[in-house]
Amino acid sequence: MSGRTEGAAPLPAYEVLNRAKRINVVGTAGSGKSTFARRLAELKGLPCVEMDALFWKPQWTEATDAEFFPKLESALAGESWVLDGNYSRSRPIKWSRVEVVVFIDLPFLQTIGRVTARTLRRCLSGNEVWRGTGNRETFGQSFFSSDSVVWWAIQNHRSNRERYLDPEYYADYQPLDLVHLDSARAVAECLAGVAREQ
Repeated sequence: MSGRTEGAAPLPAYEVLNRAKRINVVGTAGSGKSTFARRLAELKGLPCVEMDALFWKPQWTEATDAEFFPKLESALAGESWVLDGNYSRSRPIKWSRVEVVVFIDLPFLQTIGRVTARTLRRCLSGNEVWRGTGNRETFGQSFFSSDSVVWWAIQNHRSNRERYLDPEYYADYQPLDLVHLDSARAVAECLAGVAREQ
């Protein structure tokens, strides 16, 4: 599904994305939004901005809004970009100029399976999640704490879906287009369409 959030006739998702220069990819952890954002940016030859990399400081310390927002504004100062991330409180910054919001909305079990598998890989590899932060996922943090990304995904899957599919959520940021990709097949077909047009 794609098209203007105020209800205009929808266009194919790939066509909407091929026309856009400023795109925000959103979705629950494990949905594949980061992978999609990086691939889309690569196909379109645009910079990819990862909000988590701007937000997290060493030792899993969260940036304050006073620290985070200027970084985000600077990263989005250019005319063209693909932005990867949710952070609802940042909408006045990121959606003031965005042209398309892509909501990656895979089924619950698929999303939770993906975030669990990804977290296991990161815990076993010990690789740094965001370069320069020293942050690495551990089994204790990832599965047995209140900061568990898996638990966050379980808790937020439904509410994210309700939020991003509610036209009122976009009311202050018109006009923009919403591309809703609700299956792995839809994701693959969308990227294939973008690739054909480039």
